[in-house]
Amino acid sequence: MKTRITELFGIQHPIIQGGMHYVGFAELAAAVSNAGGLGIITGLTQKTPLDLAKEIARCHEMTDRPFGVNLTFLPAVIKPDYPGYIDAIIASGIKIVETAGRNPEEYLPELQKAGVKIIHKCTSVRHALKAEKIGCDAVSVDGFECGGHPGEDDIPNMILLPRADEELTIPFVASGGMADARSLVASLSLGADGINMGTRFIATKEAPVHENVKQAIIAASELDTRLIMRPLRSTERVLNNPAVERLLEKEAALGGNITFEHIIGEVAGMYPRVMMGGETDAGAWSCGMVAGLIHDIPTCRELIDRIMSGAEKIIRDRLQGMIS
Repeated sequence: MKTRITELFGIQHPIIQGGMHYVGFAELAAAVSNAGGLGIITGLTQKTPLDLAKEIARCHEMTDRPFGVNLTFLPAVIKPDYPGYIDAIIASGIKIVETAGRNPEEYLPELQKAGVKIIHKCTSVRHALKAEKIGCDAVSVDGFECGGHPGEDDIPNMILLPRADEELTIPFVASGGMADARSLVASLSLGADGINMGTRFIATKEAPVHENVKQAIIAASELDTRLIMRPLRSTERVLNNPAVERLLEKEAALGGNITFEHIIGEVAGMYPRVMMGGETDAGAWSCGMVAGLIHDIPTCRELIDRIMSGAEKIIRDRLQGMIS
């Protein structure tokens, strides 16, 4: 299948594995890329630029296909060494970067000078238009369904994607609620050039996370995520568990007086404990509503092949049959 995204990134299938904290290691990125998609290493999971360079080198040993690095720009008291991470990305020969979080404009010139293509994650049309204006090559449009940070507008993909199609001239992929062939065909029909999957790729054999995490996703339904940190305007969609319920009780009780310090016990430092240690009830961790569509743990190749063959069947048999 050819789309503007496959052409832009030199990949076989229009499927991207989004950057995920303590999930996007070399094993997963290489497996996705070897299956014809675009694998992504999560930059800030690596504690230093040197660690990132080593992780990229590991991935190069596992695949000769294109893969990228996610770099998320976060508000922080002590800012990560973004120039160092960018130097490591460029020196390692990476030509695709997925940016997320705050506006990446100040960091784009150095990346672009090195021939790096940028895809920026956006949760609204206005942010996508800004990304286009500052020179991003593509955007990932994240609907309200997505795990992690869906923004504050609460617009689901059935509306957000066609609105992006009306406004953007650069390629974009759909993110949030993406799991299977139906997701891909629906996204293409709404104007997207491919899909970005996060939660679905956690539940794969190559995802280097604890088996408890994969089983928790399979056991969950579309009703089992919650939105936290909304009073702080840092909304995050997470899988429900006792820690999340405690956090929501604090939000309800404190209302507008809540601060991050009130909930730090439920959110800080959770990803190593959850993803590596398998403590799925320890605290809040990102998960999309798409968990309701995830019922097995295939290899990345099995998953991607299934999506692509299923998409072709939907287009050729079901849709074409309706108009012939």
